[in-house]
Amino acid sequence: MAYFTWKETGLTADCSSLAAMAARFEEAAALMRQMDQEGFRLELRAAGQRITHPDPAVFEAYGFISEETPVRQLTLWSGEDPPAATNPMAP
Repeated sequence: MAYFTWKETGLTADCSSLAAMAARFEEAAALMRQMDQEGFRLELRAAGQRITHPDPAVFEAYGFISEETPVRQLTLWSGEDPPAATNPMAP
């Protein structure tokens, strides 16, 4: 499952006023609510919080990059012959 680790270290670091900080938190909250509605989930792990989504296409549509190992990110072959365009060994 695609995921990234949530580490908030600077959400408001560039804000110059309390009003700017509040606006930044409100924007972040609205995005998190939207992500929740679209099926993203927060997993609590010993190494930190992970934001996950079971559908890699939705995860990617948000512009996130999965932290899964490259092997886990591969699309598994279905057993059918792959199209020649994606199979360098095809005639």
